[in-house]
Formats: sequence, C-alpha cells, structure tokens
Amino acid sequence: MRIRIVDAFTDRPFSGNPAGVLLLESDGFPPAERLQEIAAEVNLSETAFAHPLPPGGAADWALRWFTPVVEVDMCGHATLATAHVLHTTGRATGTVRFTARCGALTATARPDGGLTLDFPTSPLTEEPVPYGLADVLGADPVSVHDTGEHIGDLLVELRDEATVRGLAPDFAALVAHSRRGVIATAAAEDPARGYDYVSRCFFPGVGIDEDPVTGSAHTALAPFWSARLGRDDLTGLQASARSGLVRTGLRGERTLLTGTAVTVIDGELLTAL
Repeated sequence: MRIRIVDAFTDRPFSGNPAGVLLLESDGFPPAERLQEIAAEVNLSETAFAHPLPPGGAADWALRWFTPVVEVDMCGHATLATAHVLHTTGRATGTVRFTARCGALTATARPDGGLTLDFPTSPLTEEPVPYGLADVLGADPVSVHDTGEHIGDLLVELRDEATVRGLAPDFAALVAHSRRGVIATAAAEDPARGYDYVSRCFFPGVGIDEDPVTGSAHTALAPFWSARLGRDDLTGLQASARSGLVRTGLRGERTLLTGTAVTVIDGELLTAL
C-alpha cells in the first residue's frame, strides 16, 4: 500500500505541516487499533486514512485522522494533504466530498494550484482566564474563548505578535487546561507583510507539543479575527519553526481554508492492514 508524506499549507518542501496519507482500496476501515499503530509509526502530528465510497452518495471518500496517540474529530492540514494526493494522482478532479467525524467536508481545486477546504466554523464562547494559565504559557492572556466540541481548544488572545512568537509553554502543565490544547494568537504587527494575525498551537493532550500549521484551529481563528478586523477574508500566519499561511474565509456556519501542499515522500507500507 502506498503511503505518502505531504507538507501542507506551504508551497515548498520541509515547511508547513507534514501529514501521512494512506488511500485505502477497501470499502471500509481496518480496526482503529491498527490505524493507530500506523499513525504512531509515521509519528507526525496527523496521519489521514481515506477509503472510497459508492458513487451517487453524499460523499466520495470517508476520512479519519490519527495523531501518534489518539484519533481526532477534525484536522485541516491532513485533509488538505489527502485532497492534494487525490488530485495529483488523478483520483479526483474539481471538488472532493468527504465524510468524517465532524460532518461533511469538501476540498476544491483552484486554478492557481491551491485547494480550498470547506469546514464547520467553530463556535466561540468567552470564558474567564483559567487560574494558572498565564504561568503555564508564560504570558498574560487578553481574552480566552472555548472553541466547541470538535476541536476542544482554548483560544487565547495575547498582547502582540512578539509575545506569541516568544512563548515557551510548560507543556506538561498545559494538558490540564483544555481537551486538546491551546491556540495562542495576536494581531499582526505589520499587515503589509502579507498576514493579518499570527498564531501558535500547542496540543500536548494529544501527543503534539507544538503543531506546525493547524487548519482546524483556523476554524476558530477565522470568526475571532473577522469580528475584530471587520473582514470575512483574512490570512493567518502560524508562527512555528516550520511556519505556514492559511487563507481563511468566514461564511457563517462554514469556514473556508485555502492553502497549497507538496508531496515530499512516496513510499510503500510493507505490512498488511
């Protein structure tokens, strides 16, 4: 079985967020325990597994995502990576429809070579700053929002871009503060650089201390920053060591995530599923 490593939300290798992608030829998924073992072996923030669905239905492919330690409800970069593989191998053209734990998703090829994902918008609920969070992050939050059931993060607004870039959290202590992790964000210091806001994402609760570029987090970042900046279409920079840009489009209960991807490894899984 072919296994590919794709760098997502980037146009060059060794940047963005790498994801494993396995396209299954069966009409169902192997046991979750087996998928988890493969994801642990791949050892990236996410590995995506997809199998084709019968023609004529509401979706073309069923899709699941696993970190090295747990299955998750929603993942943007591994969906982008999967759509990239489907399009570059001729398995799909135009819009690909997925069904996943978070509901119906689509990925549409763009004339410029990018892909636009259509995801559910994460609902935001402002909360008091949790006791001890500032000490764990190493910075004082301006505001804190819960992001709903599918991603389960705390969205933490910080004072400025420099504060976000300079964070060095206590990852072990951070686990106690949310189901998945923390999205730290601030407005861009200089929007002329090509982005409107910055973020960093820390998910030690699912085995990922810092995720390089997190598509799902932008389903919460999009409504947060659109409300503050007064525009539905924005660009976010995830300021990790690998870095990446996500163009976001708020469309009410749906959020569009646009980016590009690059396949960097194309190999073979030498064990039966």
